[in-house]
Amino acid sequence: MAALLGIVLVALTLRQTVAVMSPILGDIRADIPISNIGVGLLGTLPPILLAVSGFVAPRVARGLGLGGGIVLALLLMTLGHLVRAAAPGYAVLLVGSVVALAGTGIGNVLLPPIVRRYFPDRIALLTAIYVCILGVSTALPAALASPVAEQVGWRFSLGIWAATSVVALVPWLVISTRERRRRLSETDAVESPPTTLVTRLWRSRVALSITVVFSTSTILTYACFAWLPEILGDIAGSTPTEAGVLLAVTGIISAPIALIAPLLVARLRSVSWLIAAGTASFVLGYLGLLLAPATLTLLWVLLIGSGSILFPISLVLINVRTRTQGGTVALSGFAQGIAYALGALGPLLVGLLHDVSGGWTLPLLFLLAVALVAAIPAITLVKPAFVEDELARSYSSR
Repeated sequence: MAALLGIVLVALTLRQTVAVMSPILGDIRADIPISNIGVGLLGTLPPILLAVSGFVAPRVARGLGLGGGIVLALLLMTLGHLVRAAAPGYAVLLVGSVVALAGTGIGNVLLPPIVRRYFPDRIALLTAIYVCILGVSTALPAALASPVAEQVGWRFSLGIWAATSVVALVPWLVISTRERRRRLSETDAVESPPTTLVTRLWRSRVALSITVVFSTSTILTYACFAWLPEILGDIAGSTPTEAGVLLAVTGIISAPIALIAPLLVARLRSVSWLIAAGTASFVLGYLGLLLAPATLTLLWVLLIGSGSILFPISLVLINVRTRTQGGTVALSGFAQGIAYALGALGPLLVGLLHDVSGGWTLPLLFLLAVALVAAIPAITLVKPAFVEDELARSYSSR
């Protein structure tokens, strides 16, 4: 019960750092001078820190164990929230954001292997639950940040989320104490990923395929959040309010998909059909915006939102295509590190292509091409295979 509660509470904290600041940025800038470049840097930090944490988290797990890594992640998030809330200037605000996002990134990577460790026979169900809670973790701070800031100020609106991280710490401290008594922390350390496994994942077709799926989802998601309202305003004639609602639709449609997709991955003989469905949704959505943007705008947006099925699929595959806890930790860090690094480039490239071409045709063609890349793992993941088996064959053939 403590592990279940711990997983739920950690998932509830993992998007708060990212979601809470943008709605109250105007209030913060009224108190702390922040240039447009500074605002851009704050917006670029999340994918960068999540990418860096993807490669750091396996080392954290090796040194502290999974439970210790989660405790560290929650402590970093708590400290980051408080530092941002107390920031006298931009530099401290930036440092607080870096600290909080580092904790978020470590938590992101360690949560899939945590699920595998404590619920090995319920991986799909627990993944579905925590992916849905990630959606709540995004929506709740975004919805409450501005009203809270209006009532009691932006500092309280930023700092209050430290309370959720502290609450999430409680079950993990209980679990860590219990495991220490049972001497299970030694098992945790043994099952952490060896450095050789982490560095050899480039040789695994399964690892690369899952990374491609994750990267495709991340690039398209970040680009969607950054540019979809402006794209709809320019090519579909949507008002700012309508465009905002349509962006929200992509999030709304992703909630039931996030609940169903992991369960389907566990039940279907081949996950390729689900990857193909997500790829087709993205492709048809962007084709619709290219060819008939104002005709069936809601349908195109629904299709783009449905493509988000690739995200929960990736999370489940990290668990079900590895045989060991150490393999899960290594693959989670590898896939998420690369995916978030590429995700940071998505909005930047879309903006650059728009500036170069003066329109949205070239950016939409770029997003269409990225979506089509996910067709590759739909083929390569047809047959069940495991990362450790591929690496063992690769090592023995040398």
